[in-house]
Amino acid sequence: MPGAGRYAPSPTSQLHLGNLRTAVLCDLFAHATGRELRLRIEDLDTTRVRAAAGVEREQLADLAALGLRFNGPVVRQSERLEAYAAAAASLGEGVYECFCTRREIAEAASAPHGDGYRPYPGTCRDLSPAERAARRRERPAALRIRGEGARQTVHDELHGEITGEVDDFVLRRGDGVWAYNFAVVVDDLAMGVDQVVRADDLLSSAPRQAWLAERLGGQAPSYAHVPLVLNADGVRLAKRDGAVSLADLAAEGHTVDDVLGWIGRSLGLTGPGERTELGVLRERFDPARTPRDPVVFTGL
Repeated sequence: MPGAGRYAPSPTSQLHLGNLRTAVLCDLFAHATGRELRLRIEDLDTTRVRAAAGVEREQLADLAALGLRFNGPVVRQSERLEAYAAAAASLGEGVYECFCTRREIAEAASAPHGDGYRPYPGTCRDLSPAERAARRRERPAALRIRGEGARQTVHDELHGEITGEVDDFVLRRGDGVWAYNFAVVVDDLAMGVDQVVRADDLLSSAPRQAWLAERLGGQAPSYAHVPLVLNADGVRLAKRDGAVSLADLAAEGHTVDDVLGWIGRSLGLTGPGERTELGVLRERFDPARTPRDPVVFTGL
């Protein structure tokens, strides 16, 4: 039986229209497939930032204003550090210490992928115990998993079959922070998430995350990587692009129904100038007809 979808923002800034559009799509996909929708706050990198709690409150208020309702408690990554440690320990000898700096990896690795990701060349994979002890005296160790070039194929609802190579990617950084590619897999398995809807700039990470889910004894979720919202220059929309948050748009006189109307138009669900609400978008949404191309925001 279907489980759940999820929306997982990071509390670093107010949600802009691109974030809000993805959140609505998470809801639409979940509703169309009979799933619940859950919320996770990905705050591993913001636990030391005092403003994180305030930003989270703003984000939750914006999501509620759009009509989004989530099943179950809010899950915060900063409260799940023990779960990540236990999951890493369960991988046993599949995990090893790595002492490489980013510069060393860049100099030793092959050319980066199209998304800028550099596969790890395996420099620290087979260090002897003595060599590892010597390196520990120089710098803290990151943790990597032995992917060793495995190939993994995932099915994406919008992009079809995607196959990627699984290198020895990082589970925990040298500063002790658990890595995104690891934490989200552990969280999704724990939360019963079997549908992942997110922006398509994360598409290339799906094969390694699906591979890891199987290593942890679970199953890979279904994926739908949705197009980004761009600014007038064709660059990914950001808060610096002006009135792109609910608060900024409200200050210009726009309502939540205006925002949902624009999101609907970007998905082919509403007509010019039509204002709407989430329930109407749910009734009109067909996952198979989700646009594949980026949308440019020039104003409501």
